[in-house]
Formats: sequence, structure tokens, C-alpha cells
Amino acid sequence: MTRIVDTLAAAARSAWPWLLILAISAALIIVRNTLPAVIDYPDAWTLPIADWINHYMDWFVPQFQWMFRAVSSTLQLALVGVQYILLGFPWIITLSLVALIAWQAGGIRLAALTVLALLYTLISGYWIAAMNTLSLVVVALPLSVLLGFLMGYVGFRSRRMLRVILPTLDLMQTIPAFAYLIPILLLFGFGPVVGLIASVVFAVPPMVRNTILGFQRIPPAIVESARMSGCTPFQKFLWAELPTAWPQMLIGVNQTTMAALSMIIIAAIIGGFDDIGWEVLSSMRKAQFGQSLLSGIVIVLLAIMLDRVTAAFAARQLPTASHVGMSGDRFALWAVALIAIGSALAVSMPGFTIWPDRWVVYPAQNINDAVETFTTRFGAQMASVKNWVLYHLLLPVKMGFEKVIQPFTWGFTFTPLLKSAYWALTAIGCLTAFGSGWWKTGVAIIVVMGVLYFGTTGLPWASVLLLSIMLGYAVDGRRLALFLGGTIVFLLINGLWSQAMLSVYLCFVSVFLCVLFGGLIGVWAAASDLMSGIIRSINDVLQTLPQFVLLIPALMLFHVGEFTALLAIIAYAIVPMIRYTEFGLRNVSGTLVDVGVSGGCSRWQLFWLVRLPQAIPQMLIGVNQTVLYSLGMLVIAALVGTTGLGQAIYVALGRADAGMGIVAGLGMALIAMSLDRILQAVVNSHT
Repeated sequence: MTRIVDTLAAAARSAWPWLLILAISAALIIVRNTLPAVIDYPDAWTLPIADWINHYMDWFVPQFQWMFRAVSSTLQLALVGVQYILLGFPWIITLSLVALIAWQAGGIRLAALTVLALLYTLISGYWIAAMNTLSLVVVALPLSVLLGFLMGYVGFRSRRMLRVILPTLDLMQTIPAFAYLIPILLLFGFGPVVGLIASVVFAVPPMVRNTILGFQRIPPAIVESARMSGCTPFQKFLWAELPTAWPQMLIGVNQTTMAALSMIIIAAIIGGFDDIGWEVLSSMRKAQFGQSLLSGIVIVLLAIMLDRVTAAFAARQLPTASHVGMSGDRFALWAVALIAIGSALAVSMPGFTIWPDRWVVYPAQNINDAVETFTTRFGAQMASVKNWVLYHLLLPVKMGFEKVIQPFTWGFTFTPLLKSAYWALTAIGCLTAFGSGWWKTGVAIIVVMGVLYFGTTGLPWASVLLLSIMLGYAVDGRRLALFLGGTIVFLLINGLWSQAMLSVYLCFVSVFLCVLFGGLIGVWAAASDLMSGIIRSINDVLQTLPQFVLLIPALMLFHVGEFTALLAIIAYAIVPMIRYTEFGLRNVSGTLVDVGVSGGCSRWQLFWLVRLPQAIPQMLIGVNQTVLYSLGMLVIAALVGTTGLGQAIYVALGRADAGMGIVAGLGMALIAMSLDRILQAVVNSHT
């Protein structure tokens, strides 16, 4: 008994700051009915930062709009030129030349994949829309690559500039695209150029990071050899550094291409352009599921085609590359021959110039009828699943057990006796953890049980502020504590607290389910080569799918609502958890496994005691990426009925409210960066 008391006392001495904050939180909750400001941050304490931004934009736009409109006109000319090439040629020539490029990049299989993808756009009647989308990518990609290379090389050469560039990249990648679409719209005007410029902003960071990484990985021996050969600085750059960094830079080109494509789809919301993004968006708004699916498949095929071609060009630069492609002269001869043959076919047969309408296969109505039949037959079962998740998972995290547990939802009343039992079990669990010396576990039990009881929207904002600061200090010291505290204060003073908590709640549930099911799938893939191949193919598809497309099947089956958004977020964010779990388990040191086997461990003991502990650092990286992916998808999910910061950004876009869009976007970016820094610190502590 004395030992238990001593252990409790020692744990209390270590945990006293946490216990103090929890005591303050309990006091705030007790007075919440008499002091509503404890839960809802008072409007009188907010600052009109969004209005200040709007006033500045009202002055800035008229002064400098002419300059941005000149840039817009120049880009419009480039876009029209590329459109003329892609749509001016007969489709047989365009298809043949793109297939030839794919053959040059990756061989006959990639060429066949490209032909099949483009044939689908023809047969489904989306050729013009697909070529318009491709023209945006073709113009955005060189700009993104050039700007990314310049920023990356400057960052490599100057440590001072690198300290500026890296946080800027973090903001560019974490601020939702909808947020900076608003000032771009005000400055550059309405039209496809808005999507083009937004694509460049969104697609530059991967190129910058890969350029920096490529130059940082140059072996010193190569630089020294160039210097000893008498090369000037420019010659050293051109003949030694650039070729060595080129393979890594081509990986950046691949990632930049995919980023540009995904952003162009998002920008269709305000672009008003006859492209695939607009086709998907307009059919989704009309609840035309068949049309959404058919146009979404075009996006998928374009994404896969561009991903495979750019990745193949990057792989050709590796020493182990098996396919090197044809020479430049031979490639040119093939191109001329295909143009000549295609021109002859187009002249002799008009169907090779413009795909005839009678050859279009468009089963959209059949799909709509099938979906309607399916939902009619299984609607009750799907509604049951939806309601169960809503009442037993989403709403408890959002509103808390004290409000959600009702006869209508759970089948019984949360009586005072049950509430007392709930807190008694919490106290027992906490005291048991403290008595075992695990005071951190005890504190975690109190926090988790408190969140489940009161819900994220019922927590005192001061408690969240204090707990966040304490968490940051415990994980990574004073700097992270200040960053987390600053993030909370920013949300509070801008009046975004309630929206932020709604975003955090949905992100938390999504991440929890992704970690649970993604971890289990990753374990399964690590244990079976067959399942690994199947799951890897599914992951490849999910990772190349633009975010919009993931909304379509969920919307088809479950209509608008938070459950639909949850499914779309999980589909987008689960991939990193699966990949990193499998990678971590498959790369456990063979020596450690042999030691476990020789020690007599069973298969399950080998997993729990050897493989899983060694894989935790990689799995934590997967959790980190899952969090960022979930937050990134929240804004897209606002299209199907979510609330929170994502909806605030989307509403601001509809009103062209630059101030609110920027403030809400920065709020979401700060949340993403805060969670990223917490998880990075945890990962570093396990490595």
C-alpha cells in the first residue's frame, strides 16, 4: 500500500501541470451554463482581420490589376495556341503523337495504355473537354517546372533563402486551394487562366523540394572533379551539377504534373471552362451520377496516363533503366510519318478528323437507373449503416455522449447513474495508470474520456489553448508550444473557433478510421505477397484519382452529408497509412527476426514483440501523412455538405470574399502545420 501511495505521489509530481490544467477545465465546464463565453469565444474579443484584408484588396486591385491582366492575356494566348494544336489536328494525329511520346517514355505497354485512355475519351464523347484540360496542364507544367527549378536552385545556393523558401512551401501546400483562388480571381479575372495560375501556385512546391534534394545529393567528388578540370561556375553547373541532379528533378516533374492536373479540376469551380473539371462539377451539382462517373473516369485515365509517362521519363535517367527509348532523329521520323498517315486518313475518312456522334457510347442514363434501382433495393440497409456511424461515432465526437445518448439514437437514456458510472470508470482507469507509474497514460485517459463526454464543440476554448501549449512543450519544447498557442489564438481572434472545432472533429474521426483500417490492411499486405500486389494496385488508383472523383461514389450511394464526406476523406487519406505500415513491417531487420525465431517466439509474438515495435516510426510517418491528407480533403468535402473551415472557405469563394477566404485558409494551414510538427516530433523521438 505504501508503495502504491509513493508511486501515485511521484506520478502526481510529474503530472502536476497537466492536472492543474484539467482542474481549470473542470471548473470552466461547471460554470459553462452561467458563462456561455467559456465555450463560445465572445465576438467582442475578435479582430476584423478579414475586413482589413478586404480593405487592402479594395485598394490594391485597382492599382495593379492592369499588370496582372496583362499577364493573364499573355497566358491566354499561350493557352489558345496549345488548344489550337490539340483540337485543330484530327484526333487520329493527336492520339498517335501522344502514344508515340508514351512509347518513347516507357515502351509498348505504356503506349497501349495511353491509346486506351484516349480512346475512352473519344468513345464517351469527352474528347474536346479532355483536350481543353490537357491544354491547361501543358501550359501550367513548364511554368511550374521553371519557377520550381529557380526557387529550388536559389534555396540550394543560399541557406538564408532556404529558411524563407521552406516555410513558404509549407504554406503553399497546406493552405487550401480555394483560399487563394479568390485573390487570383480578383487580380486575373474570370476564366480558365485563373485555373492555370492556381495550378502553377499549387504545383510549384514538389519541383522546388526535388530540385533542392537533387542538388544536395550531388557527390562532392563530382563537384571537385569539375573544379579540378578548370570548369567555370557556369560550366560546373551545366556539365556536372545539373546532369547529376536531373533524375531527382524529373521525379519532381512527375509530382508537379499530377499536382497541376488535380488543381485544374478544382479551379473549374470558377473557371467556367469547357473542361473535364467543369463536366464533373456541373453533373455533381445536378446529382447526375452517371454523367459524373463517366466524366470522372476521364480524369482518372488522364491522371494515370500523365503519371505513368512522366514517371517513365524519370525512370529512364536511372542507371538501372532497361528502356532507353529511340534516338531523337528516329523519333522525329516516326512523328512525321504518323502525321502524314493521320492526315491521309483524315482526308479520306471524315470520321478520323472528328469522332462521329453515332459512334459515341454514353450509358449515363443506364448508370443512373442502375444506381436508383440499387439504392431503392438496399436503401434501408445503407441508411442503417449511415445512421449507426452517425449516432455512434460522428455525433459523439462532435457533440459528446451527454447530448447524443438518447432513446432515439442509442436506445436508452443517459441517466445520472450511468453518467456517474462513466466518470467512475474514468477515475479507476486514471488511478490505475498513475499507480503503475504511467502518468502520461492516465492524463490521456482523462482527456479522451472528457472529449467523448463533452464533444469537441463543447470543450472550453481556454482548456484547448492550455492543453495545446502544454502538449507542444512536452513534445518538442518551447518553440512548438508557442506555435500551437499562436495557432489557437489566431483561430480565436478571427472568430473561427467553432468552425475549426468542426473541422478538427471530422479530421479526428477520419484519421482514427484510416489508422485502424489502413493499419490492418497494411499488416495484411505485409504478410501476403498476393494481397500486397492487389492492394498496391488499388492504392495506385486512389493516389492518382483527383479529389473530386472520390466524392462521386460516396455521393451516389449516401447523398449529401457528413457521412458522405467521411467516406471520401477516408478513401483519399487511407493510402499513406497502408503504404507506410506495409513498408515498416517488410523492412524490419532480418537479424532481429532471426533472434526472435531462435528465442522461440510464435508468429503472433514475433509480430507484437519484434516487427510492430520496429515498424512504429514508419507507421507514425503514415499517420502524419494521413492527417495532412484528411485536412486537405476537408475543403473538397465541403461540396457535399460538411461544415467547418472548409465550408467557410467555399462560401468565401462564392462571395469573392478574399479576407475571409485567406483567414480561413490560413487557419486550416496552421492546424495542418501544427499537427505535422507534433507528429514529426513524435517520429523523431522514436528514431
